[in-house]
Amino acid sequence: MQDKKVVFMGTPQFSVPVLEKLIEYTNVIAVVTQPDKEVGRKKVLTKSPVKLLAEQHNILVLQPRRLRKEYQAIIDLQPDIIITCAYGQILPLELLDSPPYKTINVHASLLPKLRGGAPIHHAILAGENETGITIMKTDVGMDSGPIIAKKSLSITDKDTYDTLSAKLSKLGSELLIEVLPSIFAKTCQYLPQKAEEVTFGYVIKREDEHLNFHTKAKDIYNHIRGLSSIPGAYAILDGKEWKIYASSIVPLDKEQKIEPGTIVKVSKDGIGVATSDDLIYLTDIKVEGKRRMAVKDYLNGVKKEELIGKKFS
Repeated sequence: MQDKKVVFMGTPQFSVPVLEKLIEYTNVIAVVTQPDKEVGRKKVLTKSPVKLLAEQHNILVLQPRRLRKEYQAIIDLQPDIIITCAYGQILPLELLDSPPYKTINVHASLLPKLRGGAPIHHAILAGENETGITIMKTDVGMDSGPIIAKKSLSITDKDTYDTLSAKLSKLGSELLIEVLPSIFAKTCQYLPQKAEEVTFGYVIKREDEHLNFHTKAKDIYNHIRGLSSIPGAYAILDGKEWKIYASSIVPLDKEQKIEPGTIVKVSKDGIGVATSDDLIYLTDIKVEGKRRMAVKDYLNGVKKEELIGKKFS
């Protein structure tokens, strides 16, 4: 496949293993990624992980701000195929159809389930025990094109967004290399998605990050790990935002009537908060104005008894 000219389009860390495999097995002539963005309080202009990898291999990098108006430069490269993976912009039809082998996408769900920009988050948020990778032909819809191949992966109770993303990224890179020969040989099958099975995993919004302690502890546990570490679930205590990255569930005497969100226990390594059924123990946090830390480290600087009875909102 080294004779095949590939344009790769991707942006986050999830896309990096896919690009690494393509560099190894094909001729990647250009990488298209999102423009550098300002990060952190100091607004440091930061390159995407995909751009950093491309530069390491002296690959041409294109960063159109509005792809719909700036795609001709990609067509002019005359790639044999375009491969996308978490790029971040919708591709116009003229670009999708321009290469001889069209445009192929690596998507982090078992389509038609969880179309959209945040399928990994939503798989954990929903408490799913299985997800996977789909290789598909890209069309003008949102992840609606025909399926070329799928491979499933179990989700454990300990998986977070970070761990599951890493597993799926590796799986996606391997599956892509498996199916590319059949794409180039034009022997692969393109199976239409079943409309009645479609669900969506839309991009996480700010309101989706807020924890609701009036729900069950298991749902809160899934909420925390599904958003850990990006973007992070949060709640408010004493007017300050607490980002919460890890937790555990501890059974609570069902006869106790405690207002959800109330801190009822503080141990050496966790803060126990009442939910609609059990306790959720917060173990990894970032309090507004402070760095991220284990709760046991946070508790070194506060009086534990003063936390008891306080309520998250």
